[in-house]
Amino acid sequence: MTTLKIAGVPEHFNLPWHLCIEGGEFENAGINAEWTDVPEGTGKLCQMLRDGSTDIAVILSEGIIKDIAAGNESRIVQIYVESPLIWGIHVAAGSSFQTLEDIKSGKVAISRYGSGSHLMAIVNAKQQGWDIQNMQFELVNTLDGAVEALTDGKADYFMWERFMTKPIVDKGIFRRIDDCLTPWPSFVIAVRNEVLEKHSDAIGTLLDIINQTTEDFKEIPSIDRMLSERYNQKIEDINEWLKLTRWSQKKLDKATFEQVQDQLFELNIIEGKAAFETVAG
Repeated sequence: MTTLKIAGVPEHFNLPWHLCIEGGEFENAGINAEWTDVPEGTGKLCQMLRDGSTDIAVILSEGIIKDIAAGNESRIVQIYVESPLIWGIHVAAGSSFQTLEDIKSGKVAISRYGSGSHLMAIVNAKQQGWDIQNMQFELVNTLDGAVEALTDGKADYFMWERFMTKPIVDKGIFRRIDDCLTPWPSFVIAVRNEVLEKHSDAIGTLLDIINQTTEDFKEIPSIDRMLSERYNQKIEDINEWLKLTRWSQKKLDKATFEQVQDQLFELNIIEGKAAFETVAG
């Protein structure tokens, strides 16, 4: 039995992993898959790959490409979710902010530096033609931390996956003023180089199993109800999310990698570019 530690955000995108673990599919193939939920997101996941507290991360494309360029000894083995991530741009419900222009000079709540909430705030600012050199950030670690920061006025806006923040909007805590879509596939699967070299066969088997599950995921009977109950979402929101979400079973191609890296370089998020061969495995 090969033990593989896997980590990812506690969001609906990752239900296929839990179904495979609960159904014993990895175990039947000789893999002891140990899942860890990481509410802090991509910045924390990058750190876990670096320090060996996880072997595999289901992680945002932009965050892991940035971190590999900065020396994280991991490789992207495939794309996990092909569709873009829809980042809701949120303000406190009681704030005076109504439009994107209102938050032009606002302080951004972010989970961590190098996280999606950090990098996508820069992407959004660039798209709006704002000055990205003088952006201000407030470190909040988690979604709960963002609720506190916006409510207390320590930060002005917060970007997070639209559907996961929808219950907070419905409760009248956040107000969503706009969306920003990632201009690239949202999630990839990254593996530490050491693990990839030592357990390449087991990694291949693990990917075969998860890919079969994601390929058939939308056809699972009552999957919308299961997602709604597990992730505290309204059924109509889940059905909209299912329509918009496309999982992938393909490797990261060079054109997609260079598209992401070129944009990160243009935004000064990375200082230098990595060779495709050193990033994708």
